[in-house]
Amino acid sequence: MATFVKAQAASLAATIVDFAVFIILTEWLYCWYLTGSITGTISGGITNFLLGRVWVFAATERGIPKQALKYILVWAGNLLLVSAGVFVVREYAGFTPLLSKISVSLLVGFSYNYFLQKKFVFK
Repeated sequence: MATFVKAQAASLAATIVDFAVFIILTEWLYCWYLTGSITGTISGGITNFLLGRVWVFAATERGIPKQALKYILVWAGNLLLVSAGVFVVREYAGFTPLLSKISVSLLVGFSYNYFLQKKFVFK
């Protein structure tokens, strides 16, 4: 249970980075919402990998290249799911870009990221 709580805290930190980048790019710099979403997801992914490796799963004894490759595979799926989900929810459900990003990120985070990081990336 402690690992799950730590993973959610790391995910929250990564989400803060992700959304900060998204908001800065879309609301302050007026970038296209998908550009902001993708860039935010990349920034949050880097944050989440580092926290997961060092703090959540304490997996620093394993080689970083192998973990990074596995993480990139999982993260690429995350990027695809979040970006496609944001597009679908924004364009077809009519949510605002920010609400689209929040709803899709939560769904993907709880259903996809934790499981694959625990069982595949940092095992």
